Amino acid sequence: MTIGPNGKVQELEARIVGALRHRVGKNERAAKPHDWYNAAVLALRDDIIDNWFASTSRAHEAGAKRVYYLSLEFLIGRLLRDALSNLGVTREMEQALREHGLDLAALEELEPDAALGNGGLGRLAACFMESLASLDIPAFGYGIRYINGMFRQRIDEGWQVELPETWLAHGNPWEFERRESSYLVGFGGEVTSDAGKIRWTPGEKIEATAVDTPVVGWQGKRVNTLRLWTANAMDPIQLDAFNAGDHAGALAGQVRADSLVRVLYPADSTPAGQELRLRQEFFFSSASIQDIVRRHVQYYGDIRTLPDKAAIQLNDTHPSVAVAELMRLLKDEHGLDFDEAWDITRATIGYTNHTLLPEALESWPLPLFERLLPRHMQIVYAINAKVLREARKAGLDDAAISAISLIDEHGERRVRMANLAFVGAHSVNGVAALHTDLMKQTVFANLHQLYPDRINNKTNGVTPRRWLHQSNPRLTSLIREGIGSGFMAEAEQLASLSKFAGDAAFGERVDEIKRANKVDLSNHLRELTGIRLDPDALFDVQIKRIHEYKRQLLNLIETVALYDQIRSHPERDWVPRVKIFGGKAAPTYHNAKLIIKLANDIAKRINCDPSVGELLKVVFVPNYNVSLAERIIPAADLSEQISTAGMEASGTGNMKFAFNGALTIGTLDGANIEIMDRVGRENIVIFGMTAEEVAAQRADGYNPRAVIEGSRELAQAVNSIANGVFSPDEPDRYKGLMDAHYSSDWFMVAADFDAYAAAQREVDGRWRDRAAWRKSAIMNIANVGWFSSDRTIGEYAREIWGVL
Repeated sequence: MTIGPNGKVQELEARIVGALRHRVGKNERAAKPHDWYNAAVLALRDDIIDNWFASTSRAHEAGAKRVYYLSLEFLIGRLLRDALSNLGVTREMEQALREHGLDLAALEELEPDAALGNGGLGRLAACFMESLASLDIPAFGYGIRYINGMFRQRIDEGWQVELPETWLAHGNPWEFERRESSYLVGFGGEVTSDAGKIRWTPGEKIEATAVDTPVVGWQGKRVNTLRLWTANAMDPIQLDAFNAGDHAGALAGQVRADSLVRVLYPADSTPAGQELRLRQEFFFSSASIQDIVRRHVQYYGDIRTLPDKAAIQLNDTHPSVAVAELMRLLKDEHGLDFDEAWDITRATIGYTNHTLLPEALESWPLPLFERLLPRHMQIVYAINAKVLREARKAGLDDAAISAISLIDEHGERRVRMANLAFVGAHSVNGVAALHTDLMKQTVFANLHQLYPDRINNKTNGVTPRRWLHQSNPRLTSLIREGIGSGFMAEAEQLASLSKFAGDAAFGERVDEIKRANKVDLSNHLRELTGIRLDPDALFDVQIKRIHEYKRQLLNLIETVALYDQIRSHPERDWVPRVKIFGGKAAPTYHNAKLIIKLANDIAKRINCDPSVGELLKVVFVPNYNVSLAERIIPAADLSEQISTAGMEASGTGNMKFAFNGALTIGTLDGANIEIMDRVGRENIVIFGMTAEEVAAQRADGYNPRAVIEGSRELAQAVNSIANGVFSPDEPDRYKGLMDAHYSSDWFMVAADFDAYAAAQREVDGRWRDRAAWRKSAIMNIANVGWFSSDRTIGEYAREIWGVL
């Protein structure tokens, strides 16, 4: 029974009540809100399942090539509102629930954010999965079903405290276990040869079992599959040990398996942590590759046709070991010779690089890799030999060959996973124009010399369904009123909105919507933090992973400088500002955690200082996640995208903010450059050094001390932080953090400070001219349709995967 677009409210209501009674096990009188939430999901899920089966059948019957997207993160957020919106039945669900005195928005709040990711990488993967379904491209996403994910962030006395994210505590009505899709993943053991046939006998085997979640595309056109792996020991309990009294030891195997799917990004600062990270990455890569190969052989028989029917995309370096695993299966299980297996592997795999940071281009100590994956180590050596012979034949010198090698011979010998992914893929793409150019010039310069046609650019995008239609229904309704509904299916039709840029009445309505969103956010943040905010102030937002290259510290130091100026010159016409920060720091990243503490210490001082009153407020939002982003982004006036030029691959938050009419203040880094090109230089605030200038400064002996001492505002702000003005309980708390800017300042905070401060005063000037600000906001909305993930996926599909 399908819910039609015109609504069959009574039908839907009956199905919800039926699900409540027969699947949740409650009657209407006894049911609690969470029971109604589950019943609503189950009723909606029936339609989704029908579409899911139909989508799969169409792909089978057509012999369609499938996309397989391997990612360690899928930051999918809440799914109920997403599914309702894409199926076009939100109003029907609202009315059906209202018959029982229930509010859909309140039930949506009961759904936990799936703890399957951390930041931009995982949210991009989620946007891509939605766009693949919306473009009717058959696809599987492959990842890990984390029990606790990254962590739940609590702020205690300004410090980040990591707590387990228990999102699965009450089950997940969206998922389906697939016991038939189970695979053994091996570790350790030995490799032997029997009559020329190589045999790997693992010392340990873990069972990976699939758990599937449907991903609904726009208007239900297609439902694809997000397949996540759980882990189980072959023998979950050793009964002899248990009966002998060793109760904990008897469960050691299951605990070891459970650790693979417990936490996203376990700390790798210890040998045990490194081993767990490598085991985790191989576990999900191996299970995924086995599943892909099994499906292909089942449907098509001949493994040699794999590149014709499967496109495997590695989302960053984490699944790089999939190259060696696919080679192992082709050679050892299907009997192909090395060269044929290598040709198939490269023709099937594509690799997306998301970072130029050396620490993120994973490498593993060679003894660890060889102990855990002895057969794969042999294959890596064989691949390396082939590649290095190609490099020598091409005339590359010893230095270039050393850089290309899959084995880093400098110091501790390590396996370079980014190099493995690069050579094992037919396509290697960056995620913004600048990032792709820098890939060719820096981390992959020598590989690019050897394979000059392999690197290409696919600028990131975000799904406007979630980041405009669902997050900002008020603005979506106004846009629909102005230009019709075509933009909902094709985001680039937003360009028609530019005709309203100079329309005063339309601009005022955009402003009214922004203020209403700010009121909603202010109320939520008051409940969350106790801080009162003025919705008429400029909401200045920096929400993202806490990392020194993202330069939250630049923003905080400028906030202190602004605070000092407001106190020193109360007679000036200051623009009231609300500074909103949010993001998590990796548990072992000391400086990032210190930056969170500093943000909270600054907020504590400023927010209770009557000399600034409502002119400046600072808020650090705890436990930043997708659902909080959906509240914050529609309310933002200013989007902080201030990373050190040349260090942010792309960014996607910058796109989400622009879709919602926020102006960007940013460096010429990542996708900021392409946003500037699209929205116009006059509708964005750019400051600071370029990537080339940053490189030149570092090469020419940059002297940050002279820069700091030459800037009165910067020196005063840095010294007040270093000398304990914001940490009277521990005056030296930030001394080391500030001293680093005098000695090295690798992230160019001091170098860009004056330009950043001047850009912020430019923002003040623009804000005072309300008509001009509204015009710029509209021009941002109108000109960022190109940054839809539909466009990005279309480029992948045509130019890499060959599925459109």
